[in-house]
Amino acid sequence: MPNVVRAMGSVPEAVGPMADMVRAVLFEGSVATSTRAAMGLRVAQLVRSPYVAAHMVRVIAASPDQQAWRPFFRDNQAAGLTPRQRQAIAYAESLTRDIHGVTDEQFAQVRAHFTDNEVVELTIVTAFFNHLVRFAEATRLPVEPWAFEPPSTPLPFVVDIKAAPRVGLISDAEIAATTAAAAAATDAAAQKGGLGLGMANSMRAMFRAPALATPWRALGTALREHEQVGRDVKLQVSLAVSTMNGCRYCVRHQVLGLRRIGVDPARLVALQKDDAALTPRERRAVLFARQVTEAPTSVTDADWTALTTEFGPRGAIEVLLQTCTFAFMNRFTDGLMLPSEDEAIKVYQETYGSAKGPLSK
Repeated sequence: MPNVVRAMGSVPEAVGPMADMVRAVLFEGSVATSTRAAMGLRVAQLVRSPYVAAHMVRVIAASPDQQAWRPFFRDNQAAGLTPRQRQAIAYAESLTRDIHGVTDEQFAQVRAHFTDNEVVELTIVTAFFNHLVRFAEATRLPVEPWAFEPPSTPLPFVVDIKAAPRVGLISDAEIAATTAAAAAATDAAAQKGGLGLGMANSMRAMFRAPALATPWRALGTALREHEQVGRDVKLQVSLAVSTMNGCRYCVRHQVLGLRRIGVDPARLVALQKDDAALTPRERRAVLFARQVTEAPTSVTDADWTALTTEFGPRGAIEVLLQTCTFAFMNRFTDGLMLPSEDEAIKVYQETYGSAKGPLSK
């Protein structure tokens, strides 16, 4: 059991979904496992996460094509990589550095080598590793001794397909996953903390990769159903992270969510200037979230103590997971340039009197 899962012990409902998500990100779908692990290693290098780096090195070292990756990570020599491998690494780098870092030209190059479903996989993988490195470094996870040893049993590697159909074929998994998600979107009992949008565009896109989308949705559901930190605090956290990253799609959603729980529009407008309108509890969470978003390795024992003093051990993990979730969602939604839903745009314009509002990008 890796420490990243053990660290979630204070939020036991999320342990299983998190383990499922890690497994799916590496071993489900159609993009090669070694390519995904290499993307994770590159994200870990950029964010300086030795924990995630050690685990991804272990996966790559056990992969059938590990010889091709060694020169790349040791000497920055990409000659032995396939075009798909090179494009995947470049995509992860660009999306990690900036949620809008993938240019139209770069995206066109990615699309030339990957199907639409695989592009969604690449985006989920990159977004999830940006989630994981922040969680690992903010909690200072120690690397397990066994992470430096070869796996005792062969890992269930996905190997790159040789050729893809020229049109996307809807799989049984996509049909089943989207049917279940659509049913849940209309079920009021399953919509705790929902925005009243039905099936959001983020989910419509994510279920192009159902093997990865399903555990991610399960993780979010588990956290919402058993949360102890209030929605008011969590939405302020996700608004702060999304504004900091300049995420058009997610900022609109958080504004919609805050309006849905009764936050005065004048208070949201005031928050464009500074944090004076936040309660002390909200401010503590927001400041921590900004720190983890900007530099997760900068979190000190004093920072963590201040957070746990305010929210308790479980509440601190919930605040951290909310922060990490939007490191994921900002990259997924704006990385893929998903359109905002009409209702989200309408409420946003009503709040700020403009379609742009406080968006920084």
